[in-house]
Amino acid sequence: MGSINLKQLAQELNLSASTVSRALRGSHEISQETKDRVKALADKHGFQPNPHASSLRQSKSNTIAVVIPEIENNFFSQVMNGVEDVARKKGYHVLIYLTHEAFAREKDILHVIRNGRVDGIMISVSNTTTDMQHLESIYSAGLPLVFFDRIVESIDVPHVSTDDIEASYRGTEHLISKGCKRIAHLSMSGLLSITGRRRDGYLDALKAHGLTPAGIIECGTDDQTNRIKIRELLNGADRPDAIFAAVEKLAINTYEVCREIDLEIPGKLKVISFSNLSAAALFNPPLSTIVQPAYDIGKEAAALLFKVIEKKTRGETPE
Repeated sequence: MGSINLKQLAQELNLSASTVSRALRGSHEISQETKDRVKALADKHGFQPNPHASSLRQSKSNTIAVVIPEIENNFFSQVMNGVEDVARKKGYHVLIYLTHEAFAREKDILHVIRNGRVDGIMISVSNTTTDMQHLESIYSAGLPLVFFDRIVESIDVPHVSTDDIEASYRGTEHLISKGCKRIAHLSMSGLLSITGRRRDGYLDALKAHGLTPAGIIECGTDDQTNRIKIRELLNGADRPDAIFAAVEKLAINTYEVCREIDLEIPGKLKVISFSNLSAAALFNPPLSTIVQPAYDIGKEAAALLFKVIEKKTRGETPE
């Protein structure tokens, strides 16, 4: 049986295309007899209405875009599960865009999204984002926007994040409680909101216990470059006895270097990291982690976005 479109279905029924479309949507303007006729013929031909075409007529896409820096980090995978659960219940589709931590790609993606058809955007900015003009233009255009995890504090839109300062403080304090005196910090780009907050929590904990930093090393997206920096740190004269890593990627790099230079974890070096990696317990030895409620972050951020889309927050201060 060949495929059939709405126009052909209407011709066969001797009805207008708009009548057939409304009948398929269950419109009260169409008699039940006509609805039954249309449905019977649609079922016979296996015809399915195009929700995208319908949404275009309603100036609504029933689609949201989620822009994330990477999918390798288990945190973002869990965030997407939360987003998908909320979107599905709202009858929305989710488009996922990966920036691969590239500022230029992030700008290009936002440009495409702005010129396309989505009802709202969720974004966690890349660690190479150097200015916010592309994000400010989305905000100025009135397109619903929500930040999560890596937020832009200069743009007054709703956002969802964890208390990175408190979590970092407690993570660093855990190392201190294990007898560590020389604790180094591996951070990501200094431009990220989470970078500053996690560094501040680390420094606050050291200060509270009368300790000084054993080094703050800014790392990036390239594993080889990160390993070189970590190797230099661990081969130095004043080698740290512990490392607090801002993200799991840097903890993995640390494990790799320790294996290369035969430095025992946790005997010679203790490591703790922000991580939602379920396999962290399988590391040799298991990685101590600070786990974020990633699923809940995705769920809350999506719920906030739909509040904006549905105009429920108009005139209110974003949270």
